[in-house]
Amino acid sequence: MEFKNVRKNYQGEYITYYSLEYETKGGKSKIYEMISRDRNIKDFDDLHKNSPDAVIMILNDVTGEKILLNCEYRMAVGEWVYNFPAGLIDKGESVSQAAERELREETGLKLTKIKDIWNESYSAVGFSNEKGTVVVGTAEGEIAESDSEMEEITALWYTKEEVRSLLSEKKFAARTQAYCSIWSSNNE
Repeated sequence: MEFKNVRKNYQGEYITYYSLEYETKGGKSKIYEMISRDRNIKDFDDLHKNSPDAVIMILNDVTGEKILLNCEYRMAVGEWVYNFPAGLIDKGESVSQAAERELREETGLKLTKIKDIWNESYSAVGFSNEKGTVVVGTAEGEIAESDSEMEEITALWYTKEEVRSLLSEKKFAARTQAYCSIWSSNNE
């Protein structure tokens, strides 16, 4: 594929809709629709911006025997979905600062240890250039309701057995489902 052009179609409050024009190796024009958090994509290089948009947290309790999951009402699908705590990185924030803030806002918990920060990955590569960075660590404290009126989130700690049960009965975000499936079947 050879990139030819980008056109901004619509600017929403949080998301911008673009059409990308490519030429196939057979010489045919292909228009690909995408959304982005970037309001100013003007060329091919802009598709690959450097900084991640969001932080995703995979957190255990201090024993390492429970994992933290949010059950959040996701408006795009109109139902409750299990996911890791996550959120957008504010301008000027580091990944770790965003993780601490988002965790506190969504769950009331405190991020007490960061064990690893993964290389950024695409959140929904089929239709967006949004990137996220995963923070793996430990959290402590009392779980509280989300402090945002715009989000409906219930956070809880789950054992491996409880996660296996959820996986067979409930809806998950894909990344969370994959990780939880592996985590809950690991006997270490």
